[in-house]
Amino acid sequence: MVNAKTRLYGLIGNPVEHSLSPIIHNALFKRYNINAVYLAFEVDDLDSAVKGIKALKISGLNITMPYKERILEFLDEFSEEAGAIGSVNTVVNRAGELIGYNTDAVGVLKALNHFTEVKDRRILILGAGGAGKAIAHALSRLAKVVVLNRTERKAKELEKFGLKGEKLSRESLEYYLSWADILINATSIGMNEDKSLIPKELLRKNMTVFDIIYSPLETRLLRDARKIGCLTVDGLWMLIYQGAESFRLWTGIEPDVGFMRKVALEALRDENQGI
Repeated sequence: MVNAKTRLYGLIGNPVEHSLSPIIHNALFKRYNINAVYLAFEVDDLDSAVKGIKALKISGLNITMPYKERILEFLDEFSEEAGAIGSVNTVVNRAGELIGYNTDAVGVLKALNHFTEVKDRRILILGAGGAGKAIAHALSRLAKVVVLNRTERKAKELEKFGLKGEKLSRESLEYYLSWADILINATSIGMNEDKSLIPKELLRKNMTVFDIIYSPLETRLLRDARKIGCLTVDGLWMLIYQGAESFRLWTGIEPDVGFMRKVALEALRDENQGI
């Protein structure tokens, strides 16, 4: 029952209309009997939005594109990891002080560890954007990591994490795919389209292939990888685990990730069926 004591959480970005986060978090609030609601806010003016967060005493937020990097300048404090990555996707309002965190790093680690061992593996990451940076930072402390990106400069910038960054090309793909144990697509290629950066013939059946995209749930990359016998991990696992970490930061509760995935899969099914 929404009342004067109901806490407000939300997502800010642009666009946000297709986000699963409101469905997942509102289901969690109901499951754990928390008097709170989660809404999605499509924001054009970040400065005004942050003033509104403080004025309305919004308890916590998720941040999505295009504000993951810009939000840092408006925060009172942020975690060491968020500062190193230069990106925030979760904000906690502590008595009017806005504290930023990056839960993408936790999300990818837990998603991968759900299926395979990460420590000391050879990992190839495609993409050096916001998600790619968080993933690279998290994994470079545990494994041997190479990042390939179409703009070589952005890949090279990530070498501060102790990894190797190079330009994405057919030649670099061929070389590093023959080296890698784990392949991660951290680009938007394949989102709502039947495209892949990886020619099928370059995949090997003993690889783990992880695509952070969850719409469609099985991208062309994952479909190709599954057909040749790779272990595949869909992007919904990362969304679930990073969302679970956000929920823990806001409430102190470790949520049931199995329940979260069930809720998300049902929402995706209904969306695909036009319900």
